[in-house]
Amino acid sequence: MSKPFIHESSYIDDDVIIGDDTKIWHFCHVQRGARIGSHCSLGQNVNIGNNVKVGNGVRIQNNVSVYEGVEIEDNVFCGPSCVFTNVTTPRSHFPAHGVYAKTVVKEGASLGANSTIVCGHDVGRSALIAAGAVVTHNVPDYALMAGVPARRIGWVCECGHRLDDTLQCSCGRRYHLVSEDVLVKE
Repeated sequence: MSKPFIHESSYIDDDVIIGDDTKIWHFCHVQRGARIGSHCSLGQNVNIGNNVKVGNGVRIQNNVSVYEGVEIEDNVFCGPSCVFTNVTTPRSHFPAHGVYAKTVVKEGASLGANSTIVCGHDVGRSALIAAGAVVTHNVPDYALMAGVPARRIGWVCECGHRLDDTLQCSCGRRYHLVSEDVLVKE
């Protein structure tokens, strides 16, 4: 394992932990209290807010801000310019003063370019959020979400392939429905 790489144009505040083999590219800012796992990549112009936790193997592409109140679990992909919020009713004259709605992006999920995750909603394990989608409610594990607001248009395998009606992926993984909105891996 090797120490993290941090480009000279990036700022890392005090009380930050960055795991081995993580790469932080141009013009990033990692704020106080943030925890970033190992084997991560933060593209150009990424901001990691105060006290944010980012798991291992996470890829955050260019121009993403991960605000306080958001937690990203292991092996999540955040596409270019995807958006997180952390206050449900922001007002300039009535600041939140550190009271943020919690959002968790669970292990293996992928967020497409320019997608928006409205705070207070979790994205399920291995879910796939289409480019430009706006998530306004919790997303089930393995759900394929698209649209504004985002709705489930199918299911995806852990490997990312869309599942057909048999719920068996070409990679060999099999799934079954427990209920209309609950898919589990066999």
